[in-house]
Amino acid sequence: MTGLTSVPEEPRPTEAPRPADTYLLEARALSYRYGDHVALDSLDLRVAPGEIYCLLGPNGAGKTTTINLFLGFLEPASGSAWVAGRDVATAPLETKQYLAYIPEQVMLYRNLTGLENLEYFAALAGKSSIGRAGLREILQDAGLQPDAVDRRVSGYSKGMRQKVGIAIAMAKEATTLLLDEPTSGLDPKASNEFSELLGRMRERGVAVLMATHDLFRAKQTGTRVGIMRRGRLVAERETAELAHADLERVYLEHMGSDGGTI
Repeated sequence: MTGLTSVPEEPRPTEAPRPADTYLLEARALSYRYGDHVALDSLDLRVAPGEIYCLLGPNGAGKTTTINLFLGFLEPASGSAWVAGRDVATAPLETKQYLAYIPEQVMLYRNLTGLENLEYFAALAGKSSIGRAGLREILQDAGLQPDAVDRRVSGYSKGMRQKVGIAIAMAKEATTLLLDEPTSGLDPKASNEFSELLGRMRERGVAVLMATHDLFRAKQTGTRVGIMRRGRLVAERETAELAHADLERVYLEHMGSDGGTI
């Protein structure tokens, strides 16, 4: 990542882990800088088990940076990111056991089938004991049609690859799911299917953090939304308390001149 730097923070005191069932994702005054540019500024954010938290904001608002800090891909300039009560900076390998990540384009091995991809990633997560029959069932639970399970991924649509991504999270038994623009480019049917999948993950107690530009999908899928602008969280709302028009109004009120870049 040439040219991208973070400002090291002062050593922070050792902090006892929180109980894993309190918050599965937590940002505490989390900040990050690209050189002199502040990409994330003192973010405080919490996601509980069974919650789908949607981060809204234009490009450059800090949504992807937030996800990358939870994943341990970046080192904070200050503050901390916590997963299941563990600090990502001090327990990076341990926190990855709880996480599954689905980017805008799910990266799978194109010459392998959906089942073979799931076998490979399940083995990496130490879940080889599930067996092929169990993995087939997981793929079908994730919405992949039976006739697609043994087809090469090179012939999959984006929606089908997203379903394999969800299946990987299910096989891994991840308790936290990080999503970066997962419905971008999906047709309405595939988007609805993906929202239904997230609903099932929520019912299992998984904590979901999803960065998205899609206000409609955030309102339909999320339990809570956070609006980001220029690296700061400027508003939070419970989606049950908002009509779609209300969410759009709140979003635009906080965007100012940035609102047109969504």
